[in-house]
Amino acid sequence: MNSQQVLTAEDPNLKPSPVDAVVFDLGNVLIDWDPRPAIAAGVGDERAEAFLTGGEFDFGAWNHAQDAGRTFADGEAAATAQFPHLADEIRSYRANFGESLRAPIDGTVAILKQLHAAQIPLLALTNWSAETFPVALDKFDFLDLFDDIIVSGEEGVAKPDPEIFEELADRVRHLGSLDDCIFIDDKLANVQAATLAGLDAIEFTTPEELRADLLVRGLPVER
Repeated sequence: MNSQQVLTAEDPNLKPSPVDAVVFDLGNVLIDWDPRPAIAAGVGDERAEAFLTGGEFDFGAWNHAQDAGRTFADGEAAATAQFPHLADEIRSYRANFGESLRAPIDGTVAILKQLHAAQIPLLALTNWSAETFPVALDKFDFLDLFDDIIVSGEEGVAKPDPEIFEELADRVRHLGSLDDCIFIDDKLANVQAATLAGLDAIEFTTPEELRADLLVRGLPVER
């Protein structure tokens, strides 16, 4: 896997495919991600739960800014200045980030491996901080099955911003166009943005539903 690898339709190892590529989101599609265990590792379960659900601090929006390229140092500085009483909770997430990557989602990983075995071109398009993504690369060897991985934090823009789909179009240009690619994501806003960009977008719910959706589209996944 190489995050800057150029793919070519002329690769003699590629067999005819019903699509130009299949593009996966990672978090909560292939990797079970939950920030709660990471925060709890620093402040305990009760405080982590209150931090994430109490409504005072918008963790999702704060974390999205890191996914879009802001450094954690800057993000933590801004957040702790505004919420000094939550400084330990805020800093615990990055400090214990590995705890947030709970496990592979085995059913989806099995689908990924079947597509790889069938020589279907595979890409990932993930909202992820450039600083923490290496933790995932070290932890999950199935990420090596991707021909290319686009990490939002490296690009400085995150889904559902249309600009990141322009980057995806550039990455698949040597294979074909977005119109002939399948995109899989668990967030409806990202699915809608992908559809507007021309992709055949699937909202992920379960591996079983995804398998059915891919079979309908003629992909070589086992029933």
